[in-house]
Amino acid sequence: MTQDPTYGFDTLQIHAGARPDPATGARQVPIYQTTAYVFRDAEHAAALFNLQEVGYIYSRLTNPTVAALQERVAVLEGGVGAVCCSSGHAAQIMALFPLMAPGRNIVASTRLYGGTVTQFTHTIRRFGWSAKFVDFDDLDAVKAAIDEDTRAVFCESIANPGGYITDLDAISAISDAAGVPLIVDNTSATPYLCRPIEHGATLVVHSLTKYMTGNGTVTGGVVVDSGKFDWSASDKFPSLSAPEPAYHGLKFHETFGPLAFTFHGIAIGLRDLGMTLNPQAAHYTLMGIETLSLRMDRHVANAQKVAGWLETHPAVERVTYAGLASSPYNDRVARICPKGAGGLFTVALKGGYESCMKFVDALEIFSHVANLGDARSLVIHSASTTHRQLTPEQQVAAGAAPNVVRISIGIEDADDLIADLDQALHKSQA
Repeated sequence: MTQDPTYGFDTLQIHAGARPDPATGARQVPIYQTTAYVFRDAEHAAALFNLQEVGYIYSRLTNPTVAALQERVAVLEGGVGAVCCSSGHAAQIMALFPLMAPGRNIVASTRLYGGTVTQFTHTIRRFGWSAKFVDFDDLDAVKAAIDEDTRAVFCESIANPGGYITDLDAISAISDAAGVPLIVDNTSATPYLCRPIEHGATLVVHSLTKYMTGNGTVTGGVVVDSGKFDWSASDKFPSLSAPEPAYHGLKFHETFGPLAFTFHGIAIGLRDLGMTLNPQAAHYTLMGIETLSLRMDRHVANAQKVAGWLETHPAVERVTYAGLASSPYNDRVARICPKGAGGLFTVALKGGYESCMKFVDALEIFSHVANLGDARSLVIHSASTTHRQLTPEQQVAAGAAPNVVRISIGIEDADDLIADLDQALHKSQA
C-alpha cells in the first residue's frame, strides 16, 4: 500500500510496510527464515556490496520480514527510516555508535530505566565514552552540561519507572541550539501516545519488547531516523559526514541525504556490531503493532482508574502518574502525550521496603516479572531489581526509592485489578 500521510494511525499500524507476498499472494507478512539471498548475477552482487543498489545480501544486515517492521515503525513515528536490532539496549548502542568517539560524552536525564543508567555509567566507558546525568526539569542545568565534546542528548518520553513526562519541546530547543541530536526513548509511550520527532527529536529508540509487541513473547529494539538533522553542518559527526574508508570514500550524508543515519546503521552498525533482530521476532512484533492503538487506549483507561483509586488508599503515600491532577507533570500530558499518560507508574507504600516486599508477594493477578508493557498487569520492586546497580541517590532521582513499587497496568478488567491491589495492600501493612 502507498504510505499516504493522510491515513490514520489505526490504518497505518496494520498496513504500513505490509504488502501481499509477490510469489504466493499471502496477506500476512511472511517469516523469511533465511540466512542469505540469491543474487541475479555478478553485477547485482557487486552493486549491493558497493551500496549502489538497495536489496538483500545477508540477514545480519537486511531481511524482508525485518524490513517490513522497520518501515511500519518509521511510518508510525513520522521518521524517514528505521533500523531494527535485537533489544532496546542494542538500539541505544546503535543510536550512539555513529555519533560517538573516545573522549566524547552524552548528556542524559537522571530519570531513566536502571539498565540504561548502568549502560551509560559503566559499559560505554569501555568505548571511551562518558555520560553526564542531569535533572531534565532543570533546563539551565541541561544547557550547562552540554560542552564541546557532547555528541547527543538522551531522555525518555515517559520515564521508567516513575511515569514522569519529559518536556521534549524545551529539551529539543536546547539540543538544537547546541548543534547536537536529541535521542528519545519512546518505549513507555509508543508512537500512539507520543511522537517525539514532532517535538524536535532527531532519533527515537524503542524496546520493541514492551508495548509495541505487547504480549511478552520476544525481545527487539529499533532506532528511528527523523531525517531532519544536518550531519554535515559541523565536523562533530565524521562517521556520517566524512569519507567512509570501508566503502572507498563514500560519504553517507552526500549519498543518502535524509537517510544517512539509517543506511549507516545497516551498512556499518549491523554489519560490524551484529545486533540483528531475527525474522521470527519481527513477525511477532508486526502482529502486535496491529492492535497497538486498541491496547494503549485500554492501558491508559485502566491506569487512570487504578492510579486514581490507589491515590486514596490509606496504605499509599503517593502515586507518580502524570495522568493524575495531583501530578506536577499533568500539564504536559495534553501537549506531549495527548492521548494519555501511558500505563506505567509507581506507588510509594507506607512501611517502606518491608511493606513493598509483602505487597509484591501478595498479588495474585499481577505478574512479578522484570518487564513492562505486557497485556498482563506486571509489578516489580525496582530498587532491589531493575535499579539495583544504582547508588541510593541515583535510585531516588530515577523514582525508584526503596519504598516504591513499579506497576505496569495491563488490559484486564480494572475492577479485578483494584480488588487484587486492595487485598495485597492490606497484607502489606500487617
